[in-house]
Amino acid sequence: MKPAKYIADHLRQVLVNGASAPHTIEVERFFKEEIQSRGWRAVELRKLARRFTKVIKSDASLPYLIDVADNLFRGRVLEEKVLAVLLLETSTKDMTRADFELFEGWLKRVSTWADHDALASYLLGPIMARDPKLSGRTLVWAKSKDRWHRRAASVSLIRGVRTKQFESETRKITALLLNDEDLIVQKGLGWLLREFAKYNRDFAVPLLMNIRKTAPRLVLRTGCETLPLKLRAEILGLKPKFRARTSSL
Repeated sequence: MKPAKYIADHLRQVLVNGASAPHTIEVERFFKEEIQSRGWRAVELRKLARRFTKVIKSDASLPYLIDVADNLFRGRVLEEKVLAVLLLETSTKDMTRADFELFEGWLKRVSTWADHDALASYLLGPIMARDPKLSGRTLVWAKSKDRWHRRAASVSLIRGVRTKQFESETRKITALLLNDEDLIVQKGLGWLLREFAKYNRDFAVPLLMNIRKTAPRLVLRTGCETLPLKLRAEILGLKPKFRARTSSL
């Protein structure tokens, strides 16, 4: 086999050759962070990932594919990082704690919420859900000075939350991040609580009620999004709206 960097560089060139200039400008304007984009649509990027994953895995091993992805998840080109994650997302059931530690190191390379959420949702989260003891890492991330580690503390738990795991971890993460002033982190925590409200309302509602007087409005509002209107109004402290009665003369 050729070196993993050779394959990664080939994929970089594929991204350049298939770039869409108009969409590139649109994507780069969308992010507040300074990024580079090749202008690929998500659906096309997934097709590319599926095709190359099949080819690489048929000729080489999973560790080789991970090496290719590790090489891609560098620099500041958005599609290169997202492609790195998509190459691996279907193989998480075969990954080890050593692989998890490698992906944890990728958090230091994150440029935007897009590559962050791909990493946390499709790699870190599934491995953590399969090996729950790894969830202890989120408590370390929540205390980090780096915003992306703190956001990952919430977002990486979501895959397990959907199978009713991580109640204790969510309580602890909520307590650690509740006063975080970074909107990126607040949105991540709100997303975690919203998923709990969808999949385990009996746990989520008491937690939301408990934090409603101290939580940032963004966290509370996001966490309540999927709840019934009356319950949402109660948690948010809103007065119920009544339709005025009209009388006919």
